Amino acid sequence: MRVKDSINKSLIKAAVLILFIVAAIFLVRFSPVKEYFTARQIGLFLNSAGYWAPLVFVFIYAAGVCLFLPGTLLTAIGAAIFGPYWGFLYVWLGAMIGASLAFFIGRYLGRDFAGSLIGGRLKRYDDAIERNGFATVLYLRLIYFPFTPMNFGMGLTRVRFWDYFSGTALGIIVGTFIFTFFVGTVKDVWASGRWVELVSWKVFFSIALFAFSFFIPKLIKKVKAARRIYVA
Repeated sequence: MRVKDSINKSLIKAAVLILFIVAAIFLVRFSPVKEYFTARQIGLFLNSAGYWAPLVFVFIYAAGVCLFLPGTLLTAIGAAIFGPYWGFLYVWLGAMIGASLAFFIGRYLGRDFAGSLIGGRLKRYDDAIERNGFATVLYLRLIYFPFTPMNFGMGLTRVRFWDYFSGTALGIIVGTFIFTFFVGTVKDVWASGRWVELVSWKVFFSIALFAFSFFIPKLIKKVKAARRIYVA
């Protein structure tokens, strides 16, 4: 009876996880509520928050990660409102909190069911993720693996939370900084009206960083391939 109860409990929790994900996607993509998750509406809300705007933004970003809001939208809003540097900090904090919450949701609701399905070859991968959790998470973050699905998905594996947390914290720094620096810099020039600054070193540097970010996954893959050849 205990085994049967355990199976039923894991099935119920897995069903709740699926319902949560479906409901979250429907809420922000197809329901009337989606009108409140536009860049304009979020920007107006943050502007009205005054001194609390940074804290409110971090909360919105964290909730948005769990609700499958596009990360690029939230990151662009943070950079446009708070600038390239403070924007980077607030975006990073919101992303880390949201990633941690999504991980725990996936771990609590889906890990037992996922574990019951794992066997043979899949178990080897699950064990490998546990042993090399930090490196695995870091690599997937650096190659821009879809952010929110990975947060929930990692919760289904045996990866240790602190490996996941540290791999995420380090792995998203590069992409987050590049994007916030680019958007924040262009927004500052636009707001100042000093169009001559469009040819400044800061704008060119931000564009170069933004373009370079798309080559990071290829560089990482080449390094890994070269390392495998060297080891062989």
